[in-house]
Amino acid sequence: MLTISQLAATAGVTVRTVRHYHRIGLLAEPDRDASGYRRYNAQAAVDLIRIRTLADAGVPLARIDALLHAQPTEFAAAITDIDADLQRKIDRLAEHRRRIAELAGGERLVLPPEVVAILDRMRGIGVSERTVRLERDARILIQALDPRATSQWIQDKNAGFADPDRTRLYLACDQAVDWDPHDPRVDQLIDDLDAWELEHEGDLSRPGSRTVVSSLVTEASPAWQRILDVLAHRALRRSIAVPDT
Repeated sequence: MLTISQLAATAGVTVRTVRHYHRIGLLAEPDRDASGYRRYNAQAAVDLIRIRTLADAGVPLARIDALLHAQPTEFAAAITDIDADLQRKIDRLAEHRRRIAELAGGERLVLPPEVVAILDRMRGIGVSERTVRLERDARILIQALDPRATSQWIQDKNAGFADPDRTRLYLACDQAVDWDPHDPRVDQLIDDLDAWELEHEGDLSRPGSRTVVSSLVTEASPAWQRILDVLAHRALRRSIAVPDT
């Protein structure tokens, strides 16, 4: 005869587990002997080992009792059913893992696939992750405020990827994020951007294409802020010098 501790050790479980099986009616609890101890026979050890084996295999505790008393054909059918249920759970977990992996960057959570594709393309051409995140956050805000603007942004961005000069200027703006606003390189970049705008003046009528850096979050960089301020000032002077007829 075995004590509860010896029974648990024989089956490779804890005493707490044995007592839990008693509470849910999965394992019969023997009466106490004259000394006040519960004593378990060999059959109890066999039953407990079978319970542990089924539980370790993923069989729900609620189904184990029926399996312990099932005929071979019933047992096989029940195991097949349990296996199918486990496979469905595996498939659901695999889908959850796929979605979590997609959400790791925080982009697919609220942005359309076309926007995410552009963000990935920006990474591919060498745009820093900081600028990509700024673009992402700007698109999240704009998507919430004006979803219709997203399609135009997608069109403009894809057109920009096809323009080597525009891509070069965008990468230069990305590098300028940490520059001092009065760094001579900022002045040169302003001139280059201004020249690009003059050359592509026909594109300026489209919302969101004021400059190559218009989609960047200017608050993130004093240099970017100065770039946009100077470009806006130059454009205003030109519009005053040449009134709209």
